Amino acid sequence: MKTELNHHRDHATLVSDDPEVKSGTQHNRRDFIKHSLLAAGAVGVGSSGLLILPSSAAYAAGSDAPEKPVVKVGFIPLTDCASVVMASKLGLDKKYGITIELSKEASWAGVRDKLISGELDASHVLYGLIYAVNNGVGATQTPMAVLMGINHNGQAITMANKLISAGVVNGAGLKKYIASGKSLTFAQTYPTGTHAMWLNYWLAANGVNPMKDVKNITVPPPQMVSNMQVGTTDGFCVGEPWGARAIELGIGFTTTTTQEIWTNHPEKVLGCTRAFVEKNPNTARALLMAVLEASRYLDDFKNRASVAAIISQKSYVNCPTDTIVGRFMGHYDNGAGRQWTDPNNMKFFDDGKVTFPFLSDGMWFMTQHKRWGLMKTDVDYLGIAKQINQIDLYKQAASQVKVPVPASPMRSSKLMDGKIWDGSNPAAYAASFAIKA
Repeated sequence: MKTELNHHRDHATLVSDDPEVKSGTQHNRRDFIKHSLLAAGAVGVGSSGLLILPSSAAYAAGSDAPEKPVVKVGFIPLTDCASVVMASKLGLDKKYGITIELSKEASWAGVRDKLISGELDASHVLYGLIYAVNNGVGATQTPMAVLMGINHNGQAITMANKLISAGVVNGAGLKKYIASGKSLTFAQTYPTGTHAMWLNYWLAANGVNPMKDVKNITVPPPQMVSNMQVGTTDGFCVGEPWGARAIELGIGFTTTTTQEIWTNHPEKVLGCTRAFVEKNPNTARALLMAVLEASRYLDDFKNRASVAAIISQKSYVNCPTDTIVGRFMGHYDNGAGRQWTDPNNMKFFDDGKVTFPFLSDGMWFMTQHKRWGLMKTDVDYLGIAKQINQIDLYKQAASQVKVPVPASPMRSSKLMDGKIWDGSNPAAYAASFAIKA
């Protein structure tokens, strides 16, 4: 079963009352290419003081002006759309010479199709979706781009309360329940996306094959709770606030957060087609700078309660503020007797470690696509990641807004099963799992 929804859009033109933001900075718009490219060592300065630009330098007719004054940016109703929304709400887009036109989307499949067609210029989007479309997995093969990371952490796997009485409160109980012959249906939000990969990884780490031992279906994020309410699903993996909402309505409990699967895992990205970046490099940089500043704003926790109130509105997440704010602030109640404050809460900035498009993060999703048979053969993992993740463009934008850049485009992490991922041998890593397609 796959839930299909009609697409709809909800546009908002929002202005900040902050005089510094409102006034903008002509200096930023005029000089950011010069400063950022000089800092990156990508250009030189001639005797006349003019920049000496290589032919590959992104420059629009000798101007740093954005090629598109209005940028249509999609988002799905999830807490982690906050940085895209706030880039507009705070007027940070105007600061860099663009207007973000927000477009509320109904499903990740809809986001995919609108990015490919050009109806959306960019979007808050699942990391794994961008890589799958680039590789022609589940979609028309289209060269894609990741401009920046949007967030780490902050998703969850929820199971129906009826399973508690059957002794299913964790992975071990789930494995035993399934071994007794019981059938269960789990939902994720897009077959190659982050939630599918977290669900699959968690199930497999607990000895459950997500392709054979359970029914694995796709449901758009805002429909997860209603599907559990009517008994269509026994569990789901999705971003907040929908895990919290299931607990609030008394129908489900959190069996694990995704940060317990992989602490500080990559999640949503600001994604677009590569054609958009190539045609509109100045626009892409301006968009990057606006969202980078919004990301830094969000990681100041004194701002989060007010942001929760903003994104709770019908135009955005359309969910009670109280449902959003708890986990947004790192306060968790799993609905089954456990409460805690999680330092590994949803992060948007973390001194640039969230927003930097690490090559190893993109590569990891391809290893899982290979693991689960979504990709039939190994690919040039590193080469593809270098094409998709726009690191040079990111560095230019980061330099302009004074965001630190990690020393290496690779990072190392230990996941819940003890396996280390560092991007050094992706083909061997993909083949190393006992449970796979």
